[in-house]
Amino acid sequence: MSNTTDNRAEQLRVWLSNYYQIEHPLTRICGDASFRRYFRFNAKPAADAECWSLIAVDAPPAHENSQAFINIAIHLLNNKLPVPRIYQYRLDAGFYVQQDFGNQLLLASLNDRSADDLYTSAMQHLAKMFSVTTDNLPLYDSQLLQQEMRLFSDWFVLKHKNRRMDAASKNMLDQTFRLLTDNALRQPQGFVHRDYHSRNIMVLNDGQLGIIDFQDAVKGPLTYDLVSLLRDCYIDWPQHKIDDWICHYIKLLPCQYSVSEFMRWFDLMGIQRHLKAAGIFARLNYRDNKPAYLNNIPRILHYLMQVSAKYAALKDFNHFVKSLQ
Repeated sequence: MSNTTDNRAEQLRVWLSNYYQIEHPLTRICGDASFRRYFRFNAKPAADAECWSLIAVDAPPAHENSQAFINIAIHLLNNKLPVPRIYQYRLDAGFYVQQDFGNQLLLASLNDRSADDLYTSAMQHLAKMFSVTTDNLPLYDSQLLQQEMRLFSDWFVLKHKNRRMDAASKNMLDQTFRLLTDNALRQPQGFVHRDYHSRNIMVLNDGQLGIIDFQDAVKGPLTYDLVSLLRDCYIDWPQHKIDDWICHYIKLLPCQYSVSEFMRWFDLMGIQRHLKAAGIFARLNYRDNKPAYLNNIPRILHYLMQVSAKYAALKDFNHFVKSLQ
C-alpha cells in the first residue's frame, strides 16, 4: 500500500471519529474494479445506541463520482428499491458511510437449485428499477456506446492480443459497432444500472437481495441490465434457462414485446456489453495491475462467438472473434 493510500485511510478514520464511537480498527474488505476502497467498522452513532456494522468508503474524487452514487442511492431508495442507505458523506474528500449489506454476493449463492428463485427476485427489482424516472441521468447515447466498444479494439485486440488490424478488419468492426449502436438506440429507454450482475447484487441476512455499485447509471436500452444479469461475465447458464428467464422478464414489463423482437435486442445488446467487458478486463490488467479479470475473458469470447453465429450480418465479426482465441 502506498503512502498516499495510507494517508487517505488515516484521514478517513479521523473523519469518521466526528460521527461515531468506533469500537475496533477499520477492516479492509474486498472491493471491485474501481478505485474505491471499502472498510467495515463497528460503531455507536450515539452513546446510548446499539453497535452497528457500517461500511466506510474511500472514493478518491479524482477517479470516482461520489455525488452521483449518493444522488442515485437516494432516488432508488425513494422508489422502494433495495440499495444501501447513506448515513454521512464528505464529497470534497471522497468519503462516505453506507449501510452494510454483508459479504454474500449473489454469485456465491447461485446453483442449479437456487437460480430460478434468485433470478426471479433480481428480475423483479430490475423491472421496477427500469421504470424509475431518469431526468437527471446522462444518456446512453451513440457516442458512449461507441466509446465503450472501442475499448475492445484498443485494449483487447491491439494491446492484449498484439493484433494489428488491416483496413478490412477496421471497416468490419466499424460496421458491427454501428449495427449494435442502432440496436441499442431503437429499444425502449429507461433507468439502466449499467453493471447489474452477480457481483453487484448482495444476498442479505433475511434472504432478500440488495443492489450496489450503481453510480454509473444512465438512461438507456431496455435489455442492457438483463443481459448483464443473464449473460454474466462471472457465471454462465444453459441457453434454455436464459430463454425461460427472458420470457419471465417480458411478463414483468408494463408493455409486452414479442419474444423474437426482444431476443434480438437482448442478443445484440449482449455483444455490445461483452465487447466493452473484454476491453475493460484487458485494461484492468495492463493499466491497473489487476490480472485476475483476464480469467473471465474466455467466457466473454464464447458469448461473442455463440451469439454472433445466429446473425448473418455478424458473419465476418464471428470469424474475426474466432481468430482471436
